[in-house]
Amino acid sequence: MTAIDDDEDDGPPKLPGGKFYMTPEGHARLEAELAARRAERHRVVEIVSWAAGNGDRSENADYKEGKRRLREIDRRLRFLTRRLAHAEVVDPVAQTQRDRVFFGATVTYANERDETVSVTIVGVDEASLAEGKISIASPMALALLRATRGDEVTVRTPRGPERVEVLDIRYPAAG
Repeated sequence: MTAIDDDEDDGPPKLPGGKFYMTPEGHARLEAELAARRAERHRVVEIVSWAAGNGDRSENADYKEGKRRLREIDRRLRFLTRRLAHAEVVDPVAQTQRDRVFFGATVTYANERDETVSVTIVGVDEASLAEGKISIASPMALALLRATRGDEVTVRTPRGPERVEVLDIRYPAAG
């Protein structure tokens, strides 16, 4: 297995079709990170070059730390480049079937404990439970996909199957 193959294992698996679905905002965020990492790499290369010119590299902490940091940056650059190359940007604003749950939908559901929860289905790189954003590859999102208001779906959880009822489906408005 090569180092490039190892990078394929970083992050969640690809969805059917080999694409990583993401919102325009998520795509822009990864593009910005890619640009920032490239700029950081340039600065670190200058530091390593300077440190290499200081003589004995075996005891040169600046050189060793710089080389370690370059490996980290290069690995993340490969990951971001590959992820963006396989990105399928889906704008939820353009969704025409707004009565069903698809990528980008904000879904409000009630669980078996009578708790009402709202989640937005986003790409695997955009998921943030604190912000109420769940990955399209998550069990909850997979169970909710294609559901309509009033549908009951079964979600496989670590505690076992759980029934949830879809109360509302919203998509961002154009604007």
